[in-house]
Amino acid sequence: MQYRTIANLNLYDSPDLNRLATQAAVGRYLKILSDEPLRVMTCEDDYPGYLDPQDLKYLEKAEEPYQAAVWTEEGIRDRLPEVIAFTQAAMSVPNEYLWGGTVAPNYDCSGLMQAAFASVGIRLPRDAYQQEAFLQPVKVLIPGDLVFFGTPEKATHVGLYLGDNFYIHSSGKEMGRNGIGIDQLSADGDRVSRDYFALYRGAGRAIESYISST
Repeated sequence: MQYRTIANLNLYDSPDLNRLATQAAVGRYLKILSDEPLRVMTCEDDYPGYLDPQDLKYLEKAEEPYQAAVWTEEGIRDRLPEVIAFTQAAMSVPNEYLWGGTVAPNYDCSGLMQAAFASVGIRLPRDAYQQEAFLQPVKVLIPGDLVFFGTPEKATHVGLYLGDNFYIHSSGKEMGRNGIGIDQLSADGDRVSRDYFALYRGAGRAIESYISST
């Protein structure tokens, strides 16, 4: 059975509910995986987490199960200006970096990407490394591509390419920022830009919308 959220909900990475894993905005679909502890999965991206039992009152039975929309590469490309506009609007209001954040105003890096694409009906996986694996790798970037940073083994950060060697992302305090900002994809930028560029892994392009495996 699937449920829909009637409030923005926090999902945690362990039963003690101490650390945020992700968030489920109003209208998201959830499946209950276990009752004790209360473990759920978001249906749009197959992402598990633990729900506070007190938040069960914010779930209602879904009238119909979640059905993923099918997008063409051309259809996605046509919506990229709106995706970019979403991130810029998110930057224009007071915000902070929030690990696990996918709901305005506070996002983590991959949560901002996921929310921006979801705003036009396109679904991406949840975490940066999952998004990197899902997208088509590209060498020549266009606005709306995702740029990835991290270690040689794994992507740990992601931003949205804007063009002219700039990208927008939500970045934490440890990298010299606390929230959404625009940085330069270059070793010639300011300190934040240089530090991220040293971790640059490559870029990817959305050519399809994620379809749940459940």
